[in-house]
Amino acid sequence: MKRIVVLIILSCLCAWQAIAADYRYERNIAYRQTNDTYADSMCRLDIAYPANAKEAPVVVWFHGGGLTGGKREIPEALLKEGLIVVGVEYRLSPKVTIPEIIDDATQAVSWTFDHIAQYGGSTQKIYLSGHSAGGYLIDLVGLNKSLLKKYGKDADQIAGLIPFSGQVITHFEARRRMGMPPLQPLIDSIAPLYYVRKDCPPILIISADREKELYGRYEEQAFFHRLFKLLGHPDATLYELDGYDHGNMPIASFPLLLQFIREHEKK
Repeated sequence: MKRIVVLIILSCLCAWQAIAADYRYERNIAYRQTNDTYADSMCRLDIAYPANAKEAPVVVWFHGGGLTGGKREIPEALLKEGLIVVGVEYRLSPKVTIPEIIDDATQAVSWTFDHIAQYGGSTQKIYLSGHSAGGYLIDLVGLNKSLLKKYGKDADQIAGLIPFSGQVITHFEARRRMGMPPLQPLIDSIAPLYYVRKDCPPILIISADREKELYGRYEEQAFFHRLFKLLGHPDATLYELDGYDHGNMPIASFPLLLQFIREHEKK
């Protein structure tokens, strides 16, 4: 585990804005077809891609919000270095079950494998990332191979997983629906910890400061990381961001995500 302080240089914001201007966008793309009005409105994604993209790395980004809120987004901090960014929206609890939300995330990733070449992306360079609930979802899609297998895809084709403060025990919204309080832990078949394996894609686990995280989230992620190491995973890293809380930690996490992709694209 690496405990670090990340310095954000404000001048970079102007550079990101300039780079973002070189991107093209396609918005409100349906990634699943249903006869359900709610699913049709929520199962949508946006894509930002450089005009000259060719075999480019791709980040599929899932928003946070406790599985009960939030909306799709394309983080401006990722619009650099030629990355293609896919911002995914998904259905929310309590209107649907947690497994249905997980299935939405899985279908969005499957859609990306099927269609990203149209935007200049490489299916060999698809990275999954997300904050909080988004981190929870991408961990499950990357670790539980049965999810993508249902759609004819192999989770091990994912180039890397980068969860930001993702819940790795059973999500607190799932436990709430079972009548459990948020501090009562559970590890069942919808917990990423249940599927830890040494042969999953490279994984960069990022946590906020342990004293500022949500519901002991750092300790969950430290155990998550420890299991990968004990199993012999060759490429699992944990960062703790001193001074950042659960809400603002993405600011300091994006540079680590970019560094992770840059390093893996050199290999």
